[in-house]
Amino acid sequence: MNYTSLLFSKLIDSNDPGVLKRHNIERTDMPTDADKRIYDFITSYAEQNRGQAPSYATMVGEFSDFTYVEQVSDGYEYLTRQIKSQSAKLALKDLIENKLSEAFAKTDGNILLDDLIDDLKSIKINTNTRSIIGTNIKTETDAFLDEYRRRKSGESFKIWRSKFPLVNEQIGGYLSGNLYTWYGRSGRGKSVFTMEEAIESAFQGANVLIWALEMSKFEWMARAYSSISAREGLIVDKINGIDYEVGFENKALLMGGLDEEFEAAFEIFLATINEKIPGNIIVRAVDDEDFYQRGVKQLEADIIQTKADVVVIDPIYYLDYEANTSKTAGGDVANTSKKLRHIAGYTKSVIHVITQAEEVRDDTDGDGNRELRPPKRAEIKKTKAVLEDAANTFGIDTLDGAGIIEIGKGRNGGEGTRVEVLYLPNYGIVRQMETGPSAASQFDF
Repeated sequence: MNYTSLLFSKLIDSNDPGVLKRHNIERTDMPTDADKRIYDFITSYAEQNRGQAPSYATMVGEFSDFTYVEQVSDGYEYLTRQIKSQSAKLALKDLIENKLSEAFAKTDGNILLDDLIDDLKSIKINTNTRSIIGTNIKTETDAFLDEYRRRKSGESFKIWRSKFPLVNEQIGGYLSGNLYTWYGRSGRGKSVFTMEEAIESAFQGANVLIWALEMSKFEWMARAYSSISAREGLIVDKINGIDYEVGFENKALLMGGLDEEFEAAFEIFLATINEKIPGNIIVRAVDDEDFYQRGVKQLEADIIQTKADVVVIDPIYYLDYEANTSKTAGGDVANTSKKLRHIAGYTKSVIHVITQAEEVRDDTDGDGNRELRPPKRAEIKKTKAVLEDAANTFGIDTLDGAGIIEIGKGRNGGEGTRVEVLYLPNYGIVRQMETGPSAASQFDF
């Protein structure tokens, strides 16, 4: 069946050449050269004649081989869908017979797969029909109610609660489909804070994916085991004269230095850890031998394969950036950030991104003693795009057992809120100070 002839005949009878644009019918969708010439004539005629279609007589005069079909009753949606279907088949046939066979012998297998995925996505996008632009908020109320009910039941999106109550109070937790950015100066605890949030999500049943781009898997796991064991209060230790329920000491785990009693307890802890955490935590670390592709394509594939609900990228500046197609300063980071935001949206995952703030000199008092001061957004220069694309940003700082989280940007409120934190990560303790939410947001550091 020649669906292009049916479509051309119907738009001529209806004097409606605009159907081509409304349904995203392009010249490349035409199966034959003759169809392409007719397409060009109709679109050119409409441009020169105030959106009018050529008449039947004009078409027959211009194209002796034009097949006119009288009184086509099929709808535009059906006709354009059939044309796009045929276009997709032809594009796939060309990809397999020409581009793929030519590249098969020359290209690295992993690169070939990436290129093939991109080509298939491009075919999918280019052969979609489009008949309605956007959403009419007056007529799409039933669809809104359906989505509202799915959200209420937790079907279409989820909220993963923060470990820090004041963060939940201010932003409502981490909403699936969003990007969240954490930033701080070097060595101030960015990895620790995001690890705590990742573990918290796993305790809520989330599948968590960690891309630890500057930390070995043993180091990340040691920190995690210290934090998880601290949640259980397995050990009581005195720190600075105060008794705390702590976890296995992180440094002792790293150095293989647990004494025999604690080592035996640690082995029991590990033997039962699967029963303690409802979710899963998958770590891809810098020392993994198979972790050599570190771009957004691989991240996307990992999210899909692990069915990740929550993702941590630590840090973003060790990712393989996207190409700087804009040829502007920071364009590579901006393109990467946009891709991450897109991936979070369509995979319905929460993505935590870590970046670094510039070092400053104004975080000391008159005697040269450093004070707690989380960085401002303006102090992020090289990766500013991840701040702009984030739903929320969190500036952090730590010092001598204390920490602070400041919400630097809040799409749903909370901007400027400060969370005071008890920060003893060597013992697995990173939690909000018990000062009450109203007081915690007013501390002046």
